[in-house]
Amino acid sequence: MLSGIEGGLLLVARVAFGGVLAFTGLNHFLDGESMAGYAEAKGLPAPRLAVVLSGGMLLFGGLAIALGVLPLLGAGAIVLFLLVATPTMHDFWAAPEEQRQSEMTAFLKNVGLLAGALAFMLLASLSWPYALLA
Repeated sequence: MLSGIEGGLLLVARVAFGGVLAFTGLNHFLDGESMAGYAEAKGLPAPRLAVVLSGGMLLFGGLAIALGVLPLLGAGAIVLFLLVATPTMHDFWAAPEEQRQSEMTAFLKNVGLLAGALAFMLLASLSWPYALLA
């Protein structure tokens, strides 16, 4: 059981990490047309559906982590999203020269987010202080 400063730090980490991912998921719905265009340009089949599904995974996963509700499922949704989206959407090795650096940056950012999501999966077995349904 985490308590005191450790529980507070976990809360800050949950809200920051989960909040950013939930906002990103919400953006899939608010800016779906341009995201679907990007997904289509990357060769994804059913790009609009992919944007909706990935947005749902990010929104659910981010909120689950931030609120401490179903954290294992939420972190698992983020892990699954990142395992699929990172090499598919940010394939810097196949990008034109003028896009290679930005795609590599996005790829590496997603690898860092994947590591964080894996850590939250490991922490899901603990009792999270300040969880919504604790």
